[in-house]
Amino acid sequence: MRWAAVLIVAGLCGVSLGQYDEDEDLAWLQYYMRQSRLSSYNYMPYYEDENTPYVYSYLPAPDAEAGPGPEPQESPSRECPQECDCPPNFSAAMYCDTRNLRYLPFVPSRMKYVYFQNNQITSVQEGAFDNATELEWLALHNNQITSEKMGKRVFAKLKNLERLYMNNNNLTKMPGPLPRSLRELHLSYNQISKVPSNALEGLENLTALYLSHNQIFEMGASLKGLKSLILADLSYNHLRKVPDGLPIALEQLYLEYNHINAVPDDYFRVSPKLLYVRMSHNSLTNQGLSTNTFNSSSILELDLSYNRLQKIPRVSTNLENLYLQGNQINEFSISSFCTVVDVMNYSRLQVLRLDGNEIKRNAVPPDAPLCLRRATIIEI
Repeated sequence: MRWAAVLIVAGLCGVSLGQYDEDEDLAWLQYYMRQSRLSSYNYMPYYEDENTPYVYSYLPAPDAEAGPGPEPQESPSRECPQECDCPPNFSAAMYCDTRNLRYLPFVPSRMKYVYFQNNQITSVQEGAFDNATELEWLALHNNQITSEKMGKRVFAKLKNLERLYMNNNNLTKMPGPLPRSLRELHLSYNQISKVPSNALEGLENLTALYLSHNQIFEMGASLKGLKSLILADLSYNHLRKVPDGLPIALEQLYLEYNHINAVPDDYFRVSPKLLYVRMSHNSLTNQGLSTNTFNSSSILELDLSYNRLQKIPRVSTNLENLYLQGNQINEFSISSFCTVVDVMNYSRLQVLRLDGNEIKRNAVPPDAPLCLRRATIIEI
């Protein structure tokens, strides 16, 4: 049997966003989902907070209730800082983005969505949002904010905040304390070096954590209590070991471009919903892996490319895509895919990348077609 030598790009679904009851929230959520781009896995990882244009349209909101009193009331849409725009047909949003601002304007109390991205803001003073306690979305990405110039309890009163965007700034420390209501935390492209064990404490609603492109060398057990976390992006950092204690709800784990050389036995089994694991461009060796490290029945896509593996690690028969290119593998071990090879026992593997190794094409064992009967792509 001739094995194809063309790689089919495997699509990767993004994290689904939560549902909301209020009309305003639902309208914005629908718009956000329409604008989100679906990513394809082409070995140039794309992340939600990487070069993503934040485009917002003005959608109509429910009519605001008139204030009490006999005197005529000023329209809420007019109560807006002169540096910003507050569209009258969506009075809960304030747009201050891309205006060369060096400071944070006053935020009216009615605001739920405020956008300060693409400015030159360097500080977030204490009490900056104390008046706007109903905030749900706060966009501060693409600025010059430093940890030294952030108020210690600047987010303390934001009990409804669900999305915080602070990627592409100059943070050296994790901001906090963070509201327990957070669902998404975007901190990629900063200079954070450590995530203390209590940095994410109490964030039981957090579903997506973006910490890629930082200088993190230690995570400890900071992820352990995030019982709702679905996606954790820790790629492009300086991690030498995997984080302790993965969350039970985790589905996507990105650890590529670190310095990890070992993974504990049964590490992934505490996350029975885990689907996608990317650990390419690390320092993994077979000595740093146990026999069943990656033999997790839930994982559908596993990327171990560009490491130092000399043998194919054992994987579950449910695995569909396995990327091992750029290692030092010198043999094709069919037992890595099938412990028993017969008509009833076979691997669900569809894509296998082994190119850029020391293995030869004629090393494929004769029982490989029976074990890998579903494979459409095998690259050697």
